[in-house]
Amino acid sequence: MIRGTVQSVLFQNPENGYSVLKLRTEEGELVTVVGTIPMTIVGERLVIAGRWGHHPNHGKWGRHPSHGPQFEAEFLERLMPETKAEIFSFLSSRAVKGIGAKTAEKIVSRFGASSLDVLENEPERLTEIPGITEKKAREMSESFRRQSGIRRLIEFLTAHRLPPELAVRLYRVYGELAQDALRDDPYLLTDPYFHAEFSLVDAFALELDVAANDERRVEAGILFELSYNLSNGHTFIPQPKLCAATAALLNLETELIEEGITRLTEQERLVVDAIAGLQACYLPEFYEAETYITARLLQMAEKELPAPKNLDALVSQIEAEQGISYARLQREAIRKAATQQLLIVTGGPGTGKTTVMSGILSLFDSMKVKTQLAAPTGRAAKRLSEVTEREASTIHRLLEAQFDEATGLMSFFHDEDEPLKIDAMIVDETSMVDLQLMLSLLRALTPNCRLILVGDPDQLPSVGAGNVFSDLIRSGKIATVRLTEIFRQAQESLIVMNAHAVNRGALPDLSRKDKDFFFMRRRTAESLVQTVQELCATRLPKNMGIQPCDIQVLSPTRKGDTGTRALNLALQAVLNPPATGKREKKHGDFSFREGDRVMQIRNNYDILWKRCDGLGAGTGIFNGDIGTIARIDFEAELVTIDFDDRRAEYSFDMLSELEPAYAMTVHKSQGSEYRAVILSAFSGSQLLLTRSVLYTAITRARELFIIVGNEEVIAAMTRNDRQQRRYSGLKLRLEQGEPS
Repeated sequence: MIRGTVQSVLFQNPENGYSVLKLRTEEGELVTVVGTIPMTIVGERLVIAGRWGHHPNHGKWGRHPSHGPQFEAEFLERLMPETKAEIFSFLSSRAVKGIGAKTAEKIVSRFGASSLDVLENEPERLTEIPGITEKKAREMSESFRRQSGIRRLIEFLTAHRLPPELAVRLYRVYGELAQDALRDDPYLLTDPYFHAEFSLVDAFALELDVAANDERRVEAGILFELSYNLSNGHTFIPQPKLCAATAALLNLETELIEEGITRLTEQERLVVDAIAGLQACYLPEFYEAETYITARLLQMAEKELPAPKNLDALVSQIEAEQGISYARLQREAIRKAATQQLLIVTGGPGTGKTTVMSGILSLFDSMKVKTQLAAPTGRAAKRLSEVTEREASTIHRLLEAQFDEATGLMSFFHDEDEPLKIDAMIVDETSMVDLQLMLSLLRALTPNCRLILVGDPDQLPSVGAGNVFSDLIRSGKIATVRLTEIFRQAQESLIVMNAHAVNRGALPDLSRKDKDFFFMRRRTAESLVQTVQELCATRLPKNMGIQPCDIQVLSPTRKGDTGTRALNLALQAVLNPPATGKREKKHGDFSFREGDRVMQIRNNYDILWKRCDGLGAGTGIFNGDIGTIARIDFEAELVTIDFDDRRAEYSFDMLSELEPAYAMTVHKSQGSEYRAVILSAFSGSQLLLTRSVLYTAITRARELFIIVGNEEVIAAMTRNDRQQRRYSGLKLRLEQGEPS
């Protein structure tokens, strides 16, 4: 056991708390300490139990040639700084928000060894120092108390091998009572709000002597299996599969699982419904979503609206005004929009979906129908605005998403009680809309509101649960116009023609060099990465005038030497290298740097943003939103990010919600369109190297599509028409004509 004061922090991983630090022992020796010691701060005192490490090159005492004796921490106790020097080191390390070196010096000079006690228990005394207001004193005290509570909670979590990042959310919900709450019911961590791995929570519970057949454990296991399968797109799981999976997960008899399902059903925490000869097990919110959507859409589908007397003349007038001549199916879609409350318009690239939407907008204008345009993602909404020259919004922003920090639940301001004040809604990229989002959208529409759903069912399905767009089309219950004609202008594009070829199961043309579709053969991962770097940094900007900000690199996979993780590091190195005065903040294995392109990776409904022009503000940054790091402020511990016309601030503990976006997975690119796309096609799982992934990647490019990789992978992707089956009851419910 050693005792001492932290002199410096050489390394700290915020994801798992692993740290390398310099400790000045009470005997005066400078020791290197390694181990899980999260949120370590210069100046704090530690009591550490462990052992002297054995290093194969430096002897049994682990004496590193640069860092001296090395001690491996196994257990630690934190002691707050006591001396004036220790307290000054602690406070000047920016451990407390709002306190830097100058303020720390003033506090220690005024209160000496009592500084931390004043900060925690008598913050009003801080106003005795010139420049510290009551508000600032209160904020400093709250930051110190919160940090102390979180640090104690982190120690408790790491002692039980739970990730330290859980501490912030737990403290937000339970405050100082978090440890008591965990001891009372460790399975509360399985709530989706906490993002905790079930295996870790289960091991923690068993450490606390929860019995293997404890009802809480059985029920938590069942709900975990249902929640886990939502990430695979399933809205329900057949009961036999659920029983078998949960029994295997918990190593228990299936009879105990069946009893647990019965209890959960009685508690209304689970719904069992007979559908397609299956006993389908639903989480209640997904059962309610399916049945509500079914009832509402059938009601809308049955409602025909009187056509304007001069409908054909109106359509002809729109043709004349826009200087075009509609194809038969395009005209049919526009005419149906006038008479159907609910309409689906679908088709592949180059078939004129945008032309149809513009025609419907013009028709609705002439009919005095107030219309709103929407899309599932920010980039899709922006593109929709550009091609229609009308304002478009994300569905989340349109519905005014709201988030309750205490419960972790999301809701929308607009619903049955506060419907949108519109006559018609046109939704683009509908294949990306999952079950819950479709539910929220329908609830916000008035009974007589028209709904036009536009999209390509051959794109990848929604990331969230359900197969909504495809289910609606395949049910045959909703008026649908499928655009099939590829227009002459589109036929001149290899991007369009190769996309259709891939969709048919034919190999794309990789030989042509004179159009907008290119193949660059690379046989090693190293050469592939180097080529992608050159294309983005020099070749495309110099030769084609396409700037790096207009280029998006895609990969089917995150992992591996040619996955997005590796590509992001490589692209950052050439597109935004370190520079004097350019601040950066390390998080995990990536250093976020001013000027970096980043992407939000989960919905966050409570992030405040302001319009860059100062003309408005709102809340919510959503999964897939892409921005640029404008500023990193170490004193305030804030990262400022510009998302197109919005500016948002992230605290350092929110960086786990971001990832670099120089390269992204094809799945993440859904709904977006880029001037140029580069696809890394080298290796990956068979689950990811599929025809739909290749098709989706190609259709993301507007002017230029480049594949870097090898022909074998492209051929394998084209052949692999594997589509993961999703358990969804929506199609069958629609076919039956009523919710079951």
